[in-house]
Amino acid sequence: MNSHSNTPLWQQSSTIQIQASAFVLIGMIAVIGSALGFEHLGGYVPCALCLEQRVPYYWGIPLMAIGFLSAVTRWSPQLTRCLLVATLICLLYTAWLGAYHSGVEWGYFDAPQSCGAGFSATSSDAGSLIDSLSTSKPPSCADAAGRFLGISFAGWNVVAAVVLSSVALRGAFGKAN
Repeated sequence: MNSHSNTPLWQQSSTIQIQASAFVLIGMIAVIGSALGFEHLGGYVPCALCLEQRVPYYWGIPLMAIGFLSAVTRWSPQLTRCLLVATLICLLYTAWLGAYHSGVEWGYFDAPQSCGAGFSATSSDAGSLIDSLSTSKPPSCADAAGRFLGISFAGWNVVAAVVLSSVALRGAFGKAN
């Protein structure tokens, strides 16, 4: 018997790893899809902190896709569980960024110097675009673009990341059945 067999990361993949990796993957795609939808369809221009909160999703989605594939094919239980842990780290990082951003929006923390994301150009004319560059002011990280049930987009990112983190944690360390 393998000396690592009692360590959760080394146990055989089971239904919990398949379900957790699927849930986390779908959840992460839904979160980033919503953010992109609000930006491109809703017209909300993200600030620098909003954009920074997306980066862990851009890393985590491919990691979790590989983890899900590994779990479904029962390819490598160690790989599946390690990718759940790696994704968990991504989710905890974006939750921390979202909490910081929420604190900036509520005035608890100062906005970073790099606060600002750019602008939304409505003209495809190159001359208008250059004029827009010199006159547009990027959105402030301190101003929430909107609130739903009293919570900003950054706050909802924290909620989503914490829920997905708990599922990833359970999947990574859950016992094989």
